[in-house]
Amino acid sequence: MFHIYCPYCEELREEEEFHPKGEAHIVRPKDPEACTDEEWGDYLFFRDNPRGIHHELWVHAVGCRKFFNVTRNTVTYEILETYKIGERPTVTAEHLAGGDKQGNVQVASGGQQTVGASGAAVASVKGERA
Repeated sequence: MFHIYCPYCEELREEEEFHPKGEAHIVRPKDPEACTDEEWGDYLFFRDNPRGIHHELWVHAVGCRKFFNVTRNTVTYEILETYKIGERPTVTAEHLAGGDKQGNVQVASGGQQTVGASGAAVASVKGERA
């Protein structure tokens, strides 16, 4: 079972409390009235489905009910980070291709995975000091 970090509740919660809602960071056309039917259809219905790093919109449906973003590897299902709406991701495909490592994004403990949380958040849940 996954435990996912909610950036608003600032807690690790069970995966059943969350629901994915699609691709994150989709920019609405500035002037929808000037869009052609094809451009508007592309905006409404077509989404990227990359193999590898992908930014997704999720909702904490059973908790705070707020939307937030998740950076996830679609090959391994690993959640690399969670962050609030309006923030920019720190983990990107370009970032990982450069060989940079992201610390404390995945902690395995007791047969369960803690994903998307900082080291301090993980330590606070486990009752430790960071």
